[in-house]
Amino acid sequence: MPEPPEDIVAATPDAPLPLADFLARARTRLLPEPDLDGDPARGDHELTPHFRALLNAVPMRAAAVLIPVVARRQPSILLTLRSAHLNNHPGQIAFPGGRIDPQDAGPLDAALREAEEEVGLARDRVTPLGYLDPYLTRTGFRIVPVVGVVRPDFGLTLNPDEVDEAFEVPLDFLMSPDNHQRETRESQGLLRTFHAMTYDRRRIWGVTAGILRSLYERVYG
Repeated sequence: MPEPPEDIVAATPDAPLPLADFLARARTRLLPEPDLDGDPARGDHELTPHFRALLNAVPMRAAAVLIPVVARRQPSILLTLRSAHLNNHPGQIAFPGGRIDPQDAGPLDAALREAEEEVGLARDRVTPLGYLDPYLTRTGFRIVPVVGVVRPDFGLTLNPDEVDEAFEVPLDFLMSPDNHQRETRESQGLLRTFHAMTYDRRRIWGVTAGILRSLYERVYG
């Protein structure tokens, strides 16, 4: 993985600053290459073990998401609100991302392509930092999370067919375990337990919250 741009590093020379601290941790704690073949230990089945037996019966579909860490003095993570008219997960908070298409060079290429298509985040504004462990969803997606630092002068153009809104949440809020909850609800006749976080009346839950918890455990845990 390339080093963060010099202007971003130079802007945060003193390590105690949150951005410099995050970059230092990310360099040594994120995976340098994606795990494309291993059996995912992370996923919806962590808190709901009986999901794993159901997932073994469905074909795996490869996907990738971008975790865009905006390089502000107080860094934030860029998230999206999925369009209300989508067939799958309408109105939920998510990372930019989606299926890995045959023409994609890999998870990184797919994550950057999806970010461009969904919110108009240009690739040259993103410097990849590394990967998290793959995350297995109860719907059969094997998601590779790509962590990237985003220059703060980025611009966005939302695709209304996919995204209703894009917004930032402070990294320190998302990485504080005091803000991590576990909730349980019935789904398809089964009790499901999942991670959840609420920021400024925005409810982040399910896969997105699970991946954020994975980021916390790898980088700060």
